[in-house]
Amino acid sequence: MDARVLTISPGRPLRASITTFGALVWSGFRRYATYRQATIAGSFTNIVFGFLRCYVLLAVAAGAAGGRPGGYDPQQLATFVWVGQGLLTVVGIWGWTELADRIRTGDVASDLLRPVPPVTAYLAADLGRAGHAMVFRFLPPLLVGAIFFALMSPTRWQTVPLFAVSVLLAVVGSYGCRFLVNATAYWLHDARGPLVLWTLGSGVLAGLYFPLRLLPDWLAVTLWVATPFPGLLQTPLDVLVERDPPGRQLGLVALQACWAVALLVVAALVQRRAERKLVVQGG
Repeated sequence: MDARVLTISPGRPLRASITTFGALVWSGFRRYATYRQATIAGSFTNIVFGFLRCYVLLAVAAGAAGGRPGGYDPQQLATFVWVGQGLLTVVGIWGWTELADRIRTGDVASDLLRPVPPVTAYLAADLGRAGHAMVFRFLPPLLVGAIFFALMSPTRWQTVPLFAVSVLLAVVGSYGCRFLVNATAYWLHDARGPLVLWTLGSGVLAGLYFPLRLLPDWLAVTLWVATPFPGLLQTPLDVLVERDPPGRQLGLVALQACWAVALLVVAALVQRRAERKLVVQGG
């Protein structure tokens, strides 16, 4: 009998590692596909808040000089809101506490015995979660928004593929941030404090509640360059509504990619440091 262990390591052929990673992604997709009632309830909630946010921003546009607050026209604002409501679950900036919970209970020790590194395994599962959300949580708010509001359609051929790349980078960047916040439990043993701060701050700084372009220019630029938060929602939404010329769109996605790579590297370094700490403590 041929018994094979799924693993990802430098010593394995690239094809085998890709197959293993794909199997973990599919596993993450199937896991979230079992929560049908939660998916329906979550979509309904996103739609309700979509109406609230959309009417508020359209009221802001109606009262703004020239009707273009932050450089957005009403169609762009409506698209920003409804696509953002769909992307909220795809990017998944809230709700993930699995690593922190496993650290607190000690179950993380079993993760360290598995052949796939924790950072890679959780990333694959998160991509599977995002794939499920793209099908079942992204499309319903977008369809409702298109029925009740005038949404814009991209006019540039490169917008849709660039948006797809930006969404993927947003998922990876969000995962890196969430992993680091959860990993504080290695030292604090209870990460509820950092998780609450993350929940309160990430929505505002990512552009969920209002477009960051409504802020003063110096503050918006500082957030984009000095933090990864705008890359979680604001960048893909700005790309889709074509808020900027093509060159600047590409630059924003490139900056988003730099942050995504940097967060994964830092997550791997933090995990390695935490594993040494567990060994010293006898874990």
